[in-house]
Amino acid sequence: MWTDNETAQDFLNFGGIAKTVAEIVEQAQSRPISIGVSGAWGVGKSSMIKLIRTELSARHAEKCVGPGTSDAEKPSRFIFVEFNAWLYQGYDDARAALIEVVASTLAKEAEERKTGIDQAKDLLERVNWFRAIKLSASSAVSLALGLPPTGLLGELWGFGKSVVAGQVDQEAVDAAKSAAGKAGESAAGLVKPKKTTSPPKEIEALRKSFEDVLKEMGVTLVVLIDDLDRCLPETTISTLEAIRLLLFLEHTAFVIAADDQMIKHAVKRHFQGVDDDLVINYFDKLIQVPIRVPPLGTQEVRAYMMLLFVENSSLDPKEKERLRAEVCSQLSRTWQGKRVDLKFLRGLNDKLPDDLIARLDAADRLAPLMTSATGIAGNPRLIKRFLNALSIRMSMSRAQGVGVDESELAKVLLFERCGDPKAYLELIKSVTESADGNPAFLVEWEQKAIAGDAVQHKAPWDDSFITQWLRLPPQLGGRDLRGALYVSREHAPLITPEDRLSAEAADLLEGLLEHPDMANSIKDRLVALPRSEMSVIMDRLLGRAGQEQEWGTPPILDACMAVSAADAPQGQRLAGFLRERPAVQIKASIVPKIGDELWSKNVFDAWSDDEDIAKPVKSAIKARRGNGNVSVK
Repeated sequence: MWTDNETAQDFLNFGGIAKTVAEIVEQAQSRPISIGVSGAWGVGKSSMIKLIRTELSARHAEKCVGPGTSDAEKPSRFIFVEFNAWLYQGYDDARAALIEVVASTLAKEAEERKTGIDQAKDLLERVNWFRAIKLSASSAVSLALGLPPTGLLGELWGFGKSVVAGQVDQEAVDAAKSAAGKAGESAAGLVKPKKTTSPPKEIEALRKSFEDVLKEMGVTLVVLIDDLDRCLPETTISTLEAIRLLLFLEHTAFVIAADDQMIKHAVKRHFQGVDDDLVINYFDKLIQVPIRVPPLGTQEVRAYMMLLFVENSSLDPKEKERLRAEVCSQLSRTWQGKRVDLKFLRGLNDKLPDDLIARLDAADRLAPLMTSATGIAGNPRLIKRFLNALSIRMSMSRAQGVGVDESELAKVLLFERCGDPKAYLELIKSVTESADGNPAFLVEWEQKAIAGDAVQHKAPWDDSFITQWLRLPPQLGGRDLRGALYVSREHAPLITPEDRLSAEAADLLEGLLEHPDMANSIKDRLVALPRSEMSVIMDRLLGRAGQEQEWGTPPILDACMAVSAADAPQGQRLAGFLRERPAVQIKASIVPKIGDELWSKNVFDAWSDDEDIAKPVKSAIKARRGNGNVSVK
C-alpha cells in the first residue's frame, strides 16, 4: 500500500521544475515574486511544493559549505511557511489565519535567531488588531474594509462607525466591550491599540511591519500555498485576498499550487456578473510566473509505477535511493530515445528479488494503458489508487484462500476502472453463466487483437480502450475468472445463477451437472419447481452443453431433455440451442434420441435445409419422417 500524501522524493522527474522555481526565487534577490504551480487534481502539485522547499534548502546548504562553517552555524536564508487553506475551511477565516501563521512563524524565528525580535513583536500586535477587526466588525464595517462579514459578535454598530471614521482608540474599544458584553472581553484581549489611526493606514503599517522584520532578519519569506483548489469559493477568495495583502513586499516569495481553472471558477462565482477577461486579469495579477506541471507520458508513468514498487520492496534504503536517482536521470534523457523499463532496472541491479521483478514486469506492461485510458490518463494519484486497490484485492484473495493470479486481477481491475460499465457487466454475466467461469467470447477477440487484425466491435465494446486491453497479457478468454470477480465484488456484485435457486433446486442442479445420465430419475422432482428456477437450471445446463464438440448422444443432452419434459418452454430453448450447433458437430445418432419430442420438428427442418449437415444425419431424419414418427414439412 502507498499513502496518498505528498512526498519530498522525486518519482516523477519533477526535479528540473523544482530547480527552476528555486532559481527564480534566488534570482529575485529579495525582490517580491509570486509563482503559480498549476495542474489538475492529483498530478503532483503538493509533491512539487515539497521538492521546491527541499531544493531551496539544499541551495542554502551548498553556500554554507566552507572552511570552519557548518549548516548549524549559518541559519537558512529562507524562512518557509506552508499554508493549507483547506484545513482551516469551516473552522477559521483563511485570510486572518494565513496572516497569523506568517506572523507567528516570523516571531518564533526571530527569537531563535536573536534578531528582529522587536520588529516581530510589533508585527504580532498589528496582526492581533487585524484579527480583532475581523472578529468584531459589523457587516457594514467589514464591507468598508474589504472583509467578508462574519457576524461573530453581532452588529456592533457603534464600534463600526468609529472604525469607518478612523477613530479606533481605547474609547472605541471600550464602547465595543460594552456593546458585546462578554464577547467584547475576547476582543479586548486581541486588540492592542497604540494610537488613533484608520484602517487603510493600519493595513499599510502592517505591510511595512512585515518588510521591516524580514529586512532586519536578513531572510526571504517563502510562503507555500497548497490545496487552494480544494476549497469552497469563499475560502479560496479569502486566501487570495490575504495573499494580495502580503504580496509584492520586499523579501517575500509566494508559491501557489492550484488548478488555475478551479481558481478562476471560484473568482467568477464570488464576483458574480464579471466577464471572463476580468476573471483572468484578477488571477494573472496575483501570479507573476505561471508554471504548469507537465502531464505524464508513458515513460514517466512506467517509471513512476516501477519506483512505487521499488519503494515497497525489501531492498536496502540506500539501494532504493540509488535506483530512484538513476531512473530520474534516465527520464531526463528520454527525449534522446532512452527508455525506463524492466531491462533498464535489471541493468542497474541484476540481483533484484523475484517478486519485485514480477511487479516491475507488470508496470512495464500496464504503463501504456495507464497513460492513455481516460479513467486514469497518467494521473499519479489515480495510478496509486489503482495499485492500492490491486493490493487490497490480492490481500483479500490470500485471506480467503481464493488464489487469484495477480496479473489476471490487474487486467480485470483495469477494465473495471477504465472500460465501459455496460461492457464490464457483460463480462461478469459471461463469467457467472459459464460452468467453469470462462468468458469464452474473449478468446477470439484477444487472439485477433494480439495478431493486429482489425475487429469491429459493437456497443458497448466499441471503445479504443478495448483493443489495447485485449492485447494486454495475460489472455483471459481461456481462464476461470470467478475468483478475480469474487474479490472485486464491491463495485459489481457477483451473483451466480445458483444464488437465485432454492435449496431443492440447487440440489437438483448439482445432480444434473454431476450425473446427467441419471436425469430421468428426478423428473418428478423437477416438475414441482417454479418456472423461474427451471429457467436458471436450463441456463447452467446449456452453458455446460456449449462445451460439447460432438452432438450424438452426450450425457448432458439427457439432463436438458429432462428439464424440457418438466417445463415445455425449456424445450423450445433446447431446440434453439441445437439449431445453432455447428453442422460438423451433428451426428446421426441424435435423430432417434430427440425424435419423439414435440420441439424436434423445427430442429429437423433446420438441419434438413442446411447444406453443411452430413448426409447420414439427413438420411436419419428422412427415415424417421417416413416412418411417421414426426410430422413432414
